[in-house]
Amino acid sequence: MSSPPFTAPDNSTPLAGGSGTATPAFSPLYQQIKALILHSLQHGEWKPGEAIPSEIELAARFRVSQGTVRKAIDELAAENLVMRRQGKGTFVATHAERHVQYRFLKLQPDVGDARVEGPAQRRILECRRARASAEIARALSLRTGDPVIQARRILSFSHVPTILEDIWLPGQAFKGLTTEQMADYQGPTYAMFELDFGVRMVRAQEKIRAVLADDSQAQCLQVTPGTPLLSVERIAYTYNDVPMELRRGLYRTDTHHYRNDLS
Repeated sequence: MSSPPFTAPDNSTPLAGGSGTATPAFSPLYQQIKALILHSLQHGEWKPGEAIPSEIELAARFRVSQGTVRKAIDELAAENLVMRRQGKGTFVATHAERHVQYRFLKLQPDVGDARVEGPAQRRILECRRARASAEIARALSLRTGDPVIQARRILSFSHVPTILEDIWLPGQAFKGLTTEQMADYQGPTYAMFELDFGVRMVRAQEKIRAVLADDSQAQCLQVTPGTPLLSVERIAYTYNDVPMELRRGLYRTDTHHYRNDLS
């Protein structure tokens, strides 16, 4: 099915040769095409896992060369927003894809391979509506007192409690999320966010520090109070850098380590 003509958002930079009344701001043509494709992704024209139009179709749509479109898509692919499949086309990236399911989880077993170890077993301790504190509101770009979903869970590997997580989500975007829904979904949580709520996390920022387990945390993770833990605070963003999740995790590192590949 052919895509409908695209209408650029207000205040967007016009394509080369176009006119506009906004303050001129030069950007390469492929960057402008990238922004237009990103706008379509953000507004759900193509859903996670769906194919986007071919380079030829997009070139005709935006009235630019196929090479310009290819360069724009190359950057989107490098940012894990789309995925190229040889002989099949380009698809909107999704956390349901096996090789990107745990892109944001950097905890690896000391022995063996994470793929062999398999996904974590999840135990949801709570999932409830709450009001955002000033600190949570600031992290999620909300107002103090706005509704949020607050969840706490334990992730176990080989039935050993390994991660204790507290999660906060904007209440409006995740209205209706329940304990049962979080517990029953068999795939990655971020894939469930895509499927059930139409929210795709595209990047995350983390802060990492060493802490000592207090009595409550030690009980949840079945360790001795005072055991060293890795504290990982993550803010996950959807398109256009909109924060959609604050996650604070405490990681046991007696059988696992935190691994991050730098390039």
